[in-house]
Amino acid sequence: MAKDTTGGLNRRLFVAGATAAMGTGLATGLATGLAAQQDNSTELEGQISASVTRNVSSFRALDWRPYFSDTRNGAILCDIQSRALHFWSEDQSIYKLYPTSVPLTDDLTRLGRTEVTQKVVAPTWRPTPSMRERNPEWPEVVPGGDPMNPLGPLALYLSWTYYRIHGTHDTRKIGRRSSNGCIGLYNEHITELFALANVGTQVMLI
Repeated sequence: MAKDTTGGLNRRLFVAGATAAMGTGLATGLATGLAAQQDNSTELEGQISASVTRNVSSFRALDWRPYFSDTRNGAILCDIQSRALHFWSEDQSIYKLYPTSVPLTDDLTRLGRTEVTQKVVAPTWRPTPSMRERNPEWPEVVPGGDPMNPLGPLALYLSWTYYRIHGTHDTRKIGRRSSNGCIGLYNEHITELFALANVGTQVMLI
């Protein structure tokens, strides 16, 4: 790979471009139940309602049976429309439901069955060739542990090239169409899922 002699400039442009693409104003904490917050302020209630309506279309528990024949090695369901990830342990004693980021557009979205092939701590991020074509100012690589790394602290690599389930340091992404194809989680949620999932865990995107 050629050495990037304009790393500082590329980095600033990358951050600025990514921030602009993500938009502004997102209420976080969907997983802990925004609707449960009690406040007599009509203005605050309106803000919460607007945020939930804008960012999550159907955040609800699901049963695994319509999507998997079994839960061998565990099962992960990524629902693009509701912007949620569901996890069932192999013995079905553990069920988790997390809000996620999802791909920006339909052409960046891949649906179907895959599986976890690697569990990576401090993953290195490299934009795909198509991402570099759309955004030539982006850096060729962002090392793991860098606060600007879009993959956050942990990532589950899938059998599909370039596709990941990962964390993010930018919580504004969660609940939005904001990724280039991957599924993003709050860092505390990817930490939990990372411990529960195994290499070989089934994954389905719908």
